[in-house]
Parts: sequence; structure tokens; C-alpha cells
Amino acid sequence: MKFLVLQHIAIEHPGIFRDFMKRDSIQIDTVELDEGEKIPNLKSYDAMIVMGGPMDTWQEEEHPWLKPEKDSIYKFVCEMKKPYLGLCLGAQLLGEVIGAKVKKMETPEIGALKINILDHKDIFKNMSNNINVLQWHSYEVVDLPFEANLLASSNECLVQAFSFEKAFGLQFHVEQTQKTVSEWSCVPEYKSALEATLGIGALEKFENDINNNLSDFNKNAEQIYQNFLQVF
Repeated sequence: MKFLVLQHIAIEHPGIFRDFMKRDSIQIDTVELDEGEKIPNLKSYDAMIVMGGPMDTWQEEEHPWLKPEKDSIYKFVCEMKKPYLGLCLGAQLLGEVIGAKVKKMETPEIGALKINILDHKDIFKNMSNNINVLQWHSYEVVDLPFEANLLASSNECLVQAFSFEKAFGLQFHVEQTQKTVSEWSCVPEYKSALEATLGIGALEKFENDINNNLSDFNKNAEQIYQNFLQVF
């Protein structure tokens, strides 16, 4: 199989999913949109994975590549009806192209936090009702269209995961490795959100919390990955 990965910043990549895909001999073509790389013809790809990033879906003037990215996601998901997995920003972009809205949250979600899985078919098959995930976002998807399915929620964010056709949007992260927090904390937008939510000097505790949960994160990532492959 051949997957197309869209990235918005080099350090926010598929993480442990890259190990799974390499193991399974899945070819990965990565497009670094923020560096001006262009999205190739979509016909040869079996699935699309869209990562997170420090920008927001509405910042098309600052990041003009967002418009062709949204067009490509719409074509892949709504016209070609192929499997799609969006993480964080990737979930928000999916939400926007299918007719939902993306708005700023009253309280950002940052840390190793619990989500409640509402639908155990497809992407969350064989998983617990409640799992801990890495959260690091201050925007959320709201007003899902009737055709979409709500799959997971949390106290602060109703739409933690949703599906549409063969596409899945996960507002949270499970792809992280041991390097993730230290790399992401160097991004100004992420660092300011972290300190605004958890206080100055919170990074060390935050990193410890994530590393203490890393084994569970990796197991959940493996299950989500395996479930995603069943969509084909």
C-alpha cells in the first residue's frame, strides 16, 4: 500500500505510526506543506494521514497552502471516498471540509488526559471505554454534520473523535514517542499554550506525565493503526 502524509511542521510527524508502516512495508510519501512542497496527484494513494501543527484552520492568509490542502482533503474524502486519518489539526481540517465548524475553546486541553470512547466499531474496536491520550490544543470541532458520527468525547471537548465515510478525525495524539514533548515544546505557539494552561515551568512535570503514560499511548496507537487498516 501507499500512504500520503501531509505535515505542517517538520517535528510533528506520524511518530510511532512510521514504525508500524515501515514494518508492514507501506510506502509513505510525505509532503511538508509549510516548506512549500506541493501535494501530488491523489490517485495513486490508498490512504491519507494529516498531522497536527501550530497554525489554525482559518489562517489561510498567513499559510496560503491551507486552501489547496483543504481542497485535496475534500477530494480524497468526499469524492474519492478513500481512508483518511487526521490528528489534531488534521481532524479540524477534516471537520471543516465536511461542513463542521472549528472554534476556540474556553479551556484548552493540554496534558495526559482521559477521553471517553462512545463507539467501539471501526477505529476504536477492541479498546477500553476510557483511555488516556496526549492533548495539546486550544481549538475544537463543533457542529458536526448529520452524516458524521461522534466517536469519542471528553469533559472539555465534545468532539474528540468522529468519522465521515472512510475518514477519521482524532483531536488528540497517540503517535508520540519519547522525543515528542521536548521537540514540540520548542514551538512558540505550543510553549505559550502550555504555560498559559499549566503555569510557568510546567514543562518538566508535563513531560514526566507523558513519558509515564508512553507505554499505554503506544499500545493504543498500535490498536488504532490496526483498526484503520481494516477500513480498506
